[in-house]
Amino acid sequence: MRNFEDLELYKECRNFRIEISNLVKTFPNDEKYRIANQILRSSRSITANIAEGHGRYHYQENIQFCRQARGSLTETLEHLI
Repeated sequence: MRNFEDLELYKECRNFRIEISNLVKTFPNDEKYRIANQILRSSRSITANIAEGHGRYHYQENIQFCRQARGSLTETLEHLI
């Protein structure tokens, strides 16, 4: 594995992020400024944490960023519910 873009997890989360971005565009105008921004930020945080963790040289640091990515995923799902 040469970079984070080769990770299957990253690819799946990137597709999820794209789907979220498309979904948010369909929200009513009053929701676009309330919850939509938060959903977009938390979904972007998933892939950002995976990428940052992959760039760390110590296994434990990578694990910590994977945990943060999992937390961002859970946050995004909660907003969608």
